[in-house]
Amino acid sequence: MANRRCLQLLTRRVSALFSANPPFHTLSTPPPPLSTHQPLISNSPLVFTPHWSAHTRHFSSDRNDDVNEDSQDDDDDDDEIGYSSDDGSLSKGGGSKREYTAEEMEAEAAGIGYKVVGPLEKTDDGVFKPYEPVFAVIQIGSHQFKVSNGDSIFTERLKFCEVNDKLILNKVLLVGTSSQTMIGRPIVPDAAVHAVVEEHALDAKVLIFKKKRRKNYRRTKGHRQELTKLRIIDIQGIQKPEPVVTEKPSKAPGKKPEKVAVAA
Repeated sequence: MANRRCLQLLTRRVSALFSANPPFHTLSTPPPPLSTHQPLISNSPLVFTPHWSAHTRHFSSDRNDDVNEDSQDDDDDDDEIGYSSDDGSLSKGGGSKREYTAEEMEAEAAGIGYKVVGPLEKTDDGVFKPYEPVFAVIQIGSHQFKVSNGDSIFTERLKFCEVNDKLILNKVLLVGTSSQTMIGRPIVPDAAVHAVVEEHALDAKVLIFKKKRRKNYRRTKGHRQELTKLRIIDIQGIQKPEPVVTEKPSKAPGKKPEKVAVAA
């Protein structure tokens, strides 16, 4: 029995090698049965006469189809990244900057707490006024500042404005003078603070160091925050007191004391 099983195994392998065009059997039709009348082994010990067909597995797709599917997947990935097929540049959906309309720019700036009036012209000579005894508490983004006329503050980078642009800071939480104070709920109505953009700068570098002990893990990164410098030029929405001019009293003319010589 062992010799017979070995011979059957050899005949199956030889038939699989020499069969150039194996018959196609679907999954629904079983392979043809073995003939019981004809002997499995011929009289010659070196020649095998198999009477069954090689059992091959057939799949629904071909190797070429798999290659095409992979190439299509790669093309889809390239399209998702946003590269164009001609020159390899970034498409609009990939990494290009978003284009804002005028209404969207105004709405987003109002949400932060400012409004862009326009560039500062050379004819505006009376923009920068002398100091006035008025102060205000304003909110820009998530930060609050106490400002007076002539002060300069640094905020996070403000979009949609350039250097020498005039701004109106409309989120005024408090306005006060030496005689009265107005507190908003949460904003004081009809109150505004005018400012001018002086420059866009970078803050000092901050180092971020991460370490996991006994894990050979160390990471050092640096960050410089983008800032915008604003110069406060006017505070409106409260009655400003008139500046009191104090005159220095004139000294009465007096005789200078005479110097007396001291004898040695």
